[in-house]
Amino acid sequence: MAKNLVIVESPAKAKTIEKFLGKDFQVESSYGHIADLPSKEIGVDVENGFRPKYEVSADKRTLVKKLRDLSKSADTVWLASDEDREGEAIAWHLAEELKLDNAKTKRIVFHEITKTAIQKAIENPRSINYNLVNAQQARRVLDRLVGYELSPVLWKKVKSGLSAGRVQSVSVRLIVEREREIQNFKSEATYSVSAEFANEAGKTFKAKLPKNFSTKEQAQDFLNQNIGTIYKVSDLETKPAKKSAAAPFTTSTLQQEAARKLYFPVGVTMMLAQRLYEAGLITYMRTDSVNLSQEAMLAAEAEIINSYGKEYSKPRNYATKSKGAQEAHEAIRPTDMTRHSVNIDRDQARLYDLIWKRTLASQMSDAELERTNVKIEANSHKETFTASGEVLKFEGFLKVYLEGNDEEDVEQEGMLPALRVNEKLINNYITATERFSRPPARYTEASLVKKLEELGIGRPSTYAPTISTIISRNYVEKGSFEGQERKYHQLTLKASNITAQELTEVTGSDKGKLVPTDIGMIVNDFLVNHFETILDYNFTAKVEQDFDEIASGNEDWTKMMEDFYSHFHPTVKDVEKNADRESGERILGTDPKTGKPVSVRLGKFGPMAQIGDAEDDEKQFASLLPEQNIGTITLDEALVLFQLPKSLGVYKGEELEVNNGRFGPYVRFGKTFISLPKGEDPLDVTPERAKQLVEEKLQADAPIGTYKNEPVQKGVGRFGPFIKWNGMFINVNKKYNFDALSQADIAELIEDKLKKESEKVIHNWEEEGIKVEKARWGRSVILKGKIKIELGKEVDAAKLTLDRVKEMIAEKAPAKKTAKKAAPKKATAKKK
Repeated sequence: MAKNLVIVESPAKAKTIEKFLGKDFQVESSYGHIADLPSKEIGVDVENGFRPKYEVSADKRTLVKKLRDLSKSADTVWLASDEDREGEAIAWHLAEELKLDNAKTKRIVFHEITKTAIQKAIENPRSINYNLVNAQQARRVLDRLVGYELSPVLWKKVKSGLSAGRVQSVSVRLIVEREREIQNFKSEATYSVSAEFANEAGKTFKAKLPKNFSTKEQAQDFLNQNIGTIYKVSDLETKPAKKSAAAPFTTSTLQQEAARKLYFPVGVTMMLAQRLYEAGLITYMRTDSVNLSQEAMLAAEAEIINSYGKEYSKPRNYATKSKGAQEAHEAIRPTDMTRHSVNIDRDQARLYDLIWKRTLASQMSDAELERTNVKIEANSHKETFTASGEVLKFEGFLKVYLEGNDEEDVEQEGMLPALRVNEKLINNYITATERFSRPPARYTEASLVKKLEELGIGRPSTYAPTISTIISRNYVEKGSFEGQERKYHQLTLKASNITAQELTEVTGSDKGKLVPTDIGMIVNDFLVNHFETILDYNFTAKVEQDFDEIASGNEDWTKMMEDFYSHFHPTVKDVEKNADRESGERILGTDPKTGKPVSVRLGKFGPMAQIGDAEDDEKQFASLLPEQNIGTITLDEALVLFQLPKSLGVYKGEELEVNNGRFGPYVRFGKTFISLPKGEDPLDVTPERAKQLVEEKLQADAPIGTYKNEPVQKGVGRFGPFIKWNGMFINVNKKYNFDALSQADIAELIEDKLKKESEKVIHNWEEEGIKVEKARWGRSVILKGKIKIELGKEVDAAKLTLDRVKEMIAEKAPAKKTAKKAAPKKATAKKK
């Protein structure tokens, strides 16, 4: 048995650390938190100092026992979880649950997994920082109270199955308010004027008029003034300019830049960064500091001089602007500056490349530019054209990296030809183009992270899970609308002739942007109306500052909870008792046929339109189409919905109709339902089109062969082509010709699948209806009827007994009787 037991959070991290420690060290993983608040109860004793009740989850009990046995045998236990508040809480839970002897327990932290950093940490152990633990407890408890008390109110007053959260609800509010700005925006058209000139040497360049014209007539008048006009350079200003590198990455700036340049969702960026960190390639990826250590700066300087030359080096220290940032921490950087790239998974390699370039660029010289501004005057009017250009004199950091931006249609300045004051210019053409003012842009994941950080809401570790949560709970969705065509006009003056043409552009696309759903807007309005404080941006930021004060030892976490709860809980009870039910109902007008009111609201199965009021026994209902919105649908659009279902006659002895349901529009052929392709309006579906869809469906479902007297069908799903046999879906890889599968191919595919399925089974207690199977990512799963229990990687499924599996199923199944409330476990961390 090794004398030293080192416990980290992840097996990947353990594997990397093991390489740096000798045979006297055994490295084990806790697989994240080993204890947390219970999932089926609030788990906080609000009557006794908000004491949390922590419990070890069923899938961690075997692991905890193993770690406890190992810790008893070791001379020293090293708690090596991450250096942030979550990591400190993990270390504390390990100390508590493993009943570690304080005398032989040491806490170590490091911000990179390298041999030097690990050895330095071992040489400089410390004790558990209970201020950090209590800051994490405060966040966990406060968020649990908000979620557990607000969610039932939403179930009663809006719709069952909803949830609320401190940071997630504020994030939804930002997105909803931006959407309302867009909906209320009135676009105005103006005419912008640009021109192409040529100098005496025949070199062409573009210029523009600094002002816009309000109407087409004004624009045409201006073009008329330019017929036969003589132009010259009236002013020429050339001045040097500099561009400086951006600071090294923090968590939020990495998320933003990876979204802009690599198109990674925030959650994917964090997953990839975690893997790079655990492999020892980058420093810790949850940080709000832009600070670099002296060693890192020296390493960057050496690499810059070696790769690019001394003139490219300019060591810099950056100041962190983020509130509550830990300056002792470092920015995200490579652990080895000489490693320009890594030969690993493609997406990890791309993210590493981004981090390496940003880090090196931050320590490089400014880019030196020469910026030229030109003014062009005409002899027939007083308006002045302007042109700008820049010449790169010295690349500096631009040799390695240029920061992206969130602005759409940013014009890049190009180079101008050599010009001189009073030089005559020839005008090739002038265009006056109709342009429409734009509403504010919808948030992307990157720009939402930027906004949350600006407001001081959340912390580096919260952004990715927050965005994931609001999307998974259907409060927000990623837009898929490609936009719609809009006509605009353009006037062109060329060779003394003015021509006009009508052009088209695509506008209003929300593809990839964060768009609130109807339910998201309704929940947001309800929470803003009744829980203004919780949804207040300043309050949410103030809570983060309180957590920082607790982490610094300047505030007591239970006192903070008392202050919060004394205002929050009475408000919850008042709203629960007195608030009206919220459905987002809008009265659109009157149905001209029946004279009854027409309204839209949130129904049991989603947004719906209704003809008639609540007391009407003959009221009619219709689901809104996927692209329609309760807040913007018009009376005419709503009335059209009541034309569905629309009968399309009879085909092959079965009734044929088109309708709209909870999963979108569809064609019904007898008992067969066929979804309409995206973008097709159900009211435009003709009998011929419906028959075409039916035939395609029948052809797709027709058996292509048999196996053991059971029919085999084929189709294409989200994961590509497949065959279906006996209720089993089998992916068809590129080895086979999917369009011409032979009977031998079918048999081979099914037999391979059956073999793999049999190999997946670890235990099969048929008489009990229980199976244990191998699942994805090295995990295993227990199956019984509708109960599915995913096991952690640390559980050795092969050693599970039937009795233990039954215990786990009993714990998973909903209790028939209310369990007696267990005594709360030790909560507030106190120094031993």
